[in-house]
Amino acid sequence: MKRLFLSMMAMAAITTTLTLTSCSSDDDGNDTPDGASILAADGKTLMGNLTGKQTLEEGEYILGGTVIIENGGELTIPAGTTIKATKGFSSYILVAQGGKLYANGTSSQPVTFTSGEATKKAGDWGGIILNGKAPISGAGAEGTNTANAEINNAYKYGGSDRADNSGALTYVNILYAGARNTADIEHNGLTLNGVGNGTKIQNVYVLESADDAIEFFGGTVNVTNLLAVNPDDDMFDFTQGYKGTLSNCYGIWEDGYTSTEEDPRGVEADGNLDGNGVDHVGQSDFIIDGMTIVNNTVGGNTTTGQKNAMDDVIKVRRGATATIKNTLVASTSADALKAKDLVDATDSKGGGTVTINITTSSSFSYTNEKVVDYVDKTNPDKNVVGQGTVTLTTSASNAGANTSVFAWTNYSFPTLN
Repeated sequence: MKRLFLSMMAMAAITTTLTLTSCSSDDDGNDTPDGASILAADGKTLMGNLTGKQTLEEGEYILGGTVIIENGGELTIPAGTTIKATKGFSSYILVAQGGKLYANGTSSQPVTFTSGEATKKAGDWGGIILNGKAPISGAGAEGTNTANAEINNAYKYGGSDRADNSGALTYVNILYAGARNTADIEHNGLTLNGVGNGTKIQNVYVLESADDAIEFFGGTVNVTNLLAVNPDDDMFDFTQGYKGTLSNCYGIWEDGYTSTEEDPRGVEADGNLDGNGVDHVGQSDFIIDGMTIVNNTVGGNTTTGQKNAMDDVIKVRRGATATIKNTLVASTSADALKAKDLVDATDSKGGGTVTINITTSSSFSYTNEKVVDYVDKTNPDKNVVGQGTVTLTTSASNAGANTSVFAWTNYSFPTLN
């Protein structure tokens, strides 16, 4: 009896401990750890710093300002949930190093982040930013370099953990993001700062982002099935030592689209941040496997502030190395202007190296200002400072991105010639 009594006492102690650490359920049904909720009293507005674990119920929410998922914090967003952001630069979600965001959409019920404005447009709100602990380029030994997030300098990224895990984004819409503070401080649709390859990012649709659709600042994360429609600047941007793979990506500027940027591109790749670290360790060296770029831009309009059509389809510069496979470049609009270059690897801050297998549709056109210089190896006098190296091959079998995997977005893809 004494032994039984002691066992019952032990069980009671264990039960008490479990009760103290369990999650409570608010009246709105959302599971929140005590003292850590980012959900306002109205049960619908998200704002603040999350230090514990929180799971939202499926439904519609308002992003009322900045949400920071701190070190040790985890936010889980279930399939079918929509989060509408209030207008402004400070409306964004940032995952700090050691934090995790799980946006668990499905093909039939994606998670949607969008503008809360009645008339939605690019740059209405910030976007999604993940800060990881994976390596970035820098002056120190590889794995020792860190940097501060562009949109919030209080949060750093970078480190030595290539397999770092910042959560998962699956079947996610990011719509009308990219708010700007200054020309040098601006959001993208999705910003990946030193994100590790333990992070899962698959099936993402970025529509009408005011800067880039996606930008990789270093890191090793792999991204699969990315659709970018009408980004104001670059479709796919890589910098600061990115080493990973972007697979099955489709970028398009639709009929009549114009950009407000000086040099919008399909791909822009820098080896180091802004080209200011030519001697930095760990320059970008990445793969793109299966890419389609459709250019239907129609050029500048000084009355509306719209400036340029596509500058370079693919720009690899400033110490970056890119291997680009199965690429298709096309136009579907008779009014689309020529792109300046198909592939360019030059820059005043140092050239890049790109090996690419690419095919252009019959309707696509470009001025071919520079790419011939790299292919023609018989003119060594053209090896000027800042010139890179392009190894270019073509294949009639290039299909580019597989668009069938984007059926969940309900996007209507043009027929490519």
